[in-house]
Amino acid sequence: MNADRLLAHYETIADAPDAIARLRRFILDLAVRGKLVPQDPNDEPAAELLKRIAKEKARLAKAGEIRKEKPLTPIEDDTDFDIPPTWRWTRLGVITSYIQRGKSPKYAAADGSLVVSQKCVQWRGLDLSAAKKVTLESLTDYEDIRFLRDGDLLWNSTGTGTIGRVVRLLDPPENLVCDSHVTVVRCLEVDPDYVRTWLRSDHVYARIEDRAAGSTNQVELTAQMAINQVVPLPPLAEQHRIVAKVDELMGLCDRLEAARAGREAVRDRLTAASLARLNAPDPESFQADARFALDALPALTTRPDQIKRLRQTILNLAVRGKLVPQDPNDEPAAELLKRIAKEKARLAKAGEIRKEKPLTPIEDDTDFDIPPTWRWTRLGVITSYIQRGKSPKYAAADGSLVVSQKCVQWRGLDLSAAKKVTLESLTDYEDIRFLRDGDLLWNSTGTGTIGRVVRLLDPPENLVCDSHVTVVRCLEVDPDYVRTWLRSDHVYARIEDRAAGSTNQVELTAQMAINQVVPLPPLAEQHRIVAKVDELMSLCDRLEASLVTADETRRRLLEALLAEALAPADARELEAAE
Repeated sequence: MNADRLLAHYETIADAPDAIARLRRFILDLAVRGKLVPQDPNDEPAAELLKRIAKEKARLAKAGEIRKEKPLTPIEDDTDFDIPPTWRWTRLGVITSYIQRGKSPKYAAADGSLVVSQKCVQWRGLDLSAAKKVTLESLTDYEDIRFLRDGDLLWNSTGTGTIGRVVRLLDPPENLVCDSHVTVVRCLEVDPDYVRTWLRSDHVYARIEDRAAGSTNQVELTAQMAINQVVPLPPLAEQHRIVAKVDELMGLCDRLEAARAGREAVRDRLTAASLARLNAPDPESFQADARFALDALPALTTRPDQIKRLRQTILNLAVRGKLVPQDPNDEPAAELLKRIAKEKARLAKAGEIRKEKPLTPIEDDTDFDIPPTWRWTRLGVITSYIQRGKSPKYAAADGSLVVSQKCVQWRGLDLSAAKKVTLESLTDYEDIRFLRDGDLLWNSTGTGTIGRVVRLLDPPENLVCDSHVTVVRCLEVDPDYVRTWLRSDHVYARIEDRAAGSTNQVELTAQMAINQVVPLPPLAEQHRIVAKVDELMSLCDRLEASLVTADETRRRLLEALLAEALAPADARELEAAE
C-alpha cells in the first residue's frame, strides 16, 4: 500500500471537487482490506477469535441472556476482495449477540423516555436533540435486551438519504430505546468501532444507498439482511490498531477540510471585497480598484459561482458607464433619442409599425447615476416592436420551427429543442411576427427560465415564437447593448425575484417589457461597451474552462493515486520491474 504517495500529492489534489470525501472513503477501503496497518504475526488469528465468540454465544444462550440462533449460510463467493491470511470472512450475525430493529413507539405527549429515530443517527454521531419521547408506561412492554447499551451500533434501516448511516453509542442515558426505523447491532468480543468502519465503507453503505436511490417503494434494511451481512474480520488486536489509525486519518481529513474551508472563505472575502468596490465604486479609486480586480480575480476565482459573480460585475459596470471611457466626440444619447423618435414617426406613417401611446416619463424609476452623455429611457422608446409570440398550432410532421422558452438559453439559442408549427397556420401570422436578424428573444414565463434573453443571428425562414417568449426589435440602437442591460442583475434579478416562490405563474407581459427602463449611452459608446463585454466574457469563459481542466486533472491524479494505493503489492512490483 502506497498511501504515502497519495498524502504527498494531497496539496495538488485537495481542491478537486470531492477530494476529501474520496479520501475518507479511501481510508475506510484500505482499513477493511488490511492495507492500512501492518499485520502482526503475534496476533491471535481471527479464526481463534471466532471460536471464542462461538463459545461465549453458546454460554449466553444457555444462560438465557440471548436467543439461540439458527446456523447461518456458509460464505462462499459473497466477498468483494482478498484479505490477509490471519483474517476471516464471516457474517455480522456470527460476531454479535443481538441484531434487531426497534419497536414502533407510543409517543409521550409530555414526560417520557427518549427514543432514537433515524433523524438522530447522523454521520457526525448521535443527535438526541432530534429525539421524541416514548411513554414511561409503554416501557414496561420492552424486554431488557431492547434497552440500548454502551457500544451498541445504531444503523438506519429505511429512507433514501438516511438508510445506511451508522453510529456507535457512547454512555447512553437510562432506558434509551430505538424506533422501528433503526437497527441495533450489539457486537460480541469484537471492536464495535471496527465493525462500524466496515458498515460505513462503500462495500456496504454504497450498496445499500444504491438499492434505496430512485426507488418508488421504500427500501428496507431488514434485521435478516443485517444478520447475513458479510464482514472481513481481522484479529482483535489488529481491529484496535485499524480503529486508531482510521481515527487519526479522519482527524487529518477534518483538518484538511477546515483548511480548505478557510482558504475558500479568504478567497470569498477577497473576491466579494473586490467586486463590491466595483459595484459601488469610489470615483477617486475606481481605476485602481478595477485594475486590481481584473489582475487578481483570475487567481482568486476557483469556483463556478465566483465566475458567475464576476460576469454580473462586468455587466453591472457596463450599464453604469464604468467599463469603457466616455468620448466627448460621441453624439449624446439625447440626440440619438430624437433620431429614434423621428424614425418611429416615419415608420408609423408608412404603416410599417403601429402608432404608440406616449409612455410615462421617467422620474424616480432608476437605480443609479449615469454619465452626462447618457439618458434614462424606456425599452418601448428604443424599439419598433415588442410583442409576445402566439400560441402555435403544432405540426405532427412537416412544419416551420417555433421558438419556445426551452430554446432560449443563456449560452444562446438552441433550436434543437424547437417544435414545429403547421405550415397552414403560418398564413395567420402578420409579417411583423416573423423573426428577424438582431431580434432579442426574452423568456416571459416560468421560474428558472423567465428573464433569459438571447440575440437572434441569421434566423431560418418563417421562424416564429410561442406565447412564452417576447420579441424585442431594437431601432437605431445596438441590440447587444440592450441585451447586456436585460441580462444584468438590475433587470434579471428583479424579474427572477418576482417569479421565485410564487404559487401562480409569474408573467413578463409585453406592457412590462415596453415600460422597462434602460440607461442609454451614445451609440458609439454602446458599440465599445459591447466589444469590451465580449472580451471580458471570453476571459470568463477561459477561466471557466481552466477550472474544468484543473478539476479534471486533479480528479485524474486522485484516481491514479487511489488505484495505485489499492493495487496489490505484487502487481506494483511487477510494474516496477518492467
